[in-house]
Amino acid sequence: MNPDASPSSAPAKPGAPVPQVATLRAADPFRWLAAGGRDLRAAKGIALFYGICFWLMAILLGSIFRNSPEYATSFLSGCFLVGPFLAMGLYEASRRREQGQPQDLGASLTCWDSHLGSMGMLVLVMLLLELLWGRASLVVFAVFFNTGMPSTAGVVEAIFNLANWQFIAVYLVVGGVFAGLVFSTCVVAIPMILDRDTDAISAGLASIQVVVANTGVMLLWGCLIVALLLAALLLPWALGVLLVGPWLGHATWHAYRGSIRWPRPPGPEARPSLSSAL
Repeated sequence: MNPDASPSSAPAKPGAPVPQVATLRAADPFRWLAAGGRDLRAAKGIALFYGICFWLMAILLGSIFRNSPEYATSFLSGCFLVGPFLAMGLYEASRRREQGQPQDLGASLTCWDSHLGSMGMLVLVMLLLELLWGRASLVVFAVFFNTGMPSTAGVVEAIFNLANWQFIAVYLVVGGVFAGLVFSTCVVAIPMILDRDTDAISAGLASIQVVVANTGVMLLWGCLIVALLLAALLLPWALGVLLVGPWLGHATWHAYRGSIRWPRPPGPEARPSLSSAL
């Protein structure tokens, strides 16, 4: 069993207790990664399948960026639609292992079908934030260079030119704000939807509460995610994504279980008897 797990992982019922945000420590993100690594080793076939899916997405995005950069943003938007459903399969694999159930690729591929409404709403929110992020970035570029809406290649060329330090600073601030919004809204929301069949709004708000209550720890967690992804992408042919993608997926499940506490429903012994009430 996962030491970070809350007492129950059953779907929420009407009148269920409100989730409680746990107080996290700086060592917790590393424990989530360690637990994610154990899940990955326990179901190597499932991890390989999802790793290949993430790797193919990374390879295709890189190819589009090099050959047709004007379509890179559109493809990235598509990744925001597909990625959460793929990640949910990894959360399901970790959830089943936590409950002592057999690992099953088929179950991981279909776990989202009973949560389609909540997942669809959350993905639409993510997509909207990503589109606003892209538009805001292009506006910043146009304000500084007065060249209208640039291509992706033009943006990259400007970012890597240190003479444009003022533009780089503003561009990174704007990107950081939107990245923070996306991260805060989704860091534990999708695992919560899977675990408790929570609606998208409640899951998103709970995710934001986790970040607000544990800002330093969650910032560390975000930095670890970015660092691992960059390291994976820098390997030849981005082969590191085969490992890092599913590893982070499993670890995100443990981040949710360590960040959210579900109070245990009262047992029969906690209910007053008729004789005592009289």
